[in-house]
Amino acid sequence: MTRSRAEAPDTAPARRHTGPTGGLRAQVSPYALLPLRLFLGVTFLYAGLDKLTDPAFLQATGSGSIAEMMRGVRDSSAIPALVDLSLNDPVSFGYAMALGEIAVGIGTLLGLLARIAALGGALISLSLWLTVSWQAQPYYYGNDLPYMFCWVPLVLAGAPYWSLDALISERRHGR
Repeated sequence: MTRSRAEAPDTAPARRHTGPTGGLRAQVSPYALLPLRLFLGVTFLYAGLDKLTDPAFLQATGSGSIAEMMRGVRDSSAIPALVDLSLNDPVSFGYAMALGEIAVGIGTLLGLLARIAALGGALISLSLWLTVSWQAQPYYYGNDLPYMFCWVPLVLAGAPYWSLDALISERRHGR
């Protein structure tokens, strides 16, 4: 005689009851990207502010200037045309880079337009990898490449917790 599925003995291993919320792992997993978000937000905010407050960086010539740095990497970059574009007006390019990093940092920290901020961070990191750190040998020594990939989870997930995006979404949906 065969048993119906309902009558079959339970052969599954006994599972420990973890409570109504599913245990600690389930409680903290929604917040797994917060440390990455904080790190990238603070880092990009600091990088932008550092550029704005460095008197040598925002100069058209001289040691430590954006122009000198771009001239130094022009021939070793993956996209020399991008470097040439920055050299058309290096001071404006330096300001744009600094303000872009600040916007990305603030957007990421506050979780405001978080996916757009993360995409901006990924694009800044990609452009820096293809220009400034391209000559690093082996390629994975280029410090901008890991930053680019660190932005990908935030591009995909956004900032669903502890963010202005979440607050706006909750208010919009009347929760």
